[in-house]
Amino acid sequence: MTILRSCRLILLRRSVFYYKGRPRDYTLLRKRLRELAGTRVRYGYRRLMVLLRREGINNCHNAVYRIYREENLGVKRRKRRKRAATLRATPVPAQRANERWSMDFVTDRLETGRVFRVLTLIDQYTRECPLLEPGVSLTGRHVVEGLERVRAVRALPQSITVDNGGEFAGRALDAWAYLHNVKLDFIRPGKPVENGFIESFNGKLRDECLNSEVFLSIADAREKLERWRHDYNHLRPHSSLANRPPAEFAREPCGNQKPTVTSPEIPDSRCPV
Repeated sequence: MTILRSCRLILLRRSVFYYKGRPRDYTLLRKRLRELAGTRVRYGYRRLMVLLRREGINNCHNAVYRIYREENLGVKRRKRRKRAATLRATPVPAQRANERWSMDFVTDRLETGRVFRVLTLIDQYTRECPLLEPGVSLTGRHVVEGLERVRAVRALPQSITVDNGGEFAGRALDAWAYLHNVKLDFIRPGKPVENGFIESFNGKLRDECLNSEVFLSIADAREKLERWRHDYNHLRPHSSLANRPPAEFAREPCGNQKPTVTSPEIPDSRCPV
């Protein structure tokens, strides 16, 4: 049977029968995606897509996601303990920069096995991180010294949300807050969800830095934490800021409302798979 008759019987155009696909060359995209995933080991394909678009690589979402899966670049999810859900009042969000900050501690270990802590501080509105201070023994006096260094380069907030740890509830921080007219907003004991901004930031810090780096000493930890802090403030896309870095968002005259998040991962219907 001829090709012409066969195509007529199955109602197929001969142009479709003779068509040969010409797949696009994604060699450069595949290479750059592997490089980004190798340096940003805890970034999913959505954030990697943002970084690619910043570099001018405007391939469609479907192609990036397909290559992401083919290269097996998916981020492995870490198991978390199940917690009982509790009802809580939603706090009023900050309306401008330096209105409310959040502060907390994160614990990790040096290569020698010695435990150290990191004082973390963020702005609840811009999501900027003004301070990451590591130390083996961080007291209220060390907290005050860190806040003084921040005060030298930026305005102080109206309030700082903290937990009920001895470093925050002690005399040193209380005297400093009274002197500079800063309110210490203590959460209820056993309710870390009331300080959700810093808890979310601590999760990013642990996932992208503490779990990925080896710290030989406090000086080494300070250098690596400062490098990550700069990357977080100036390069890392933040999903709640329309995928802009916190420092870029802080420089813009945003008024009293945050921007609407425009997700780059929504596929374009005109974009071929």
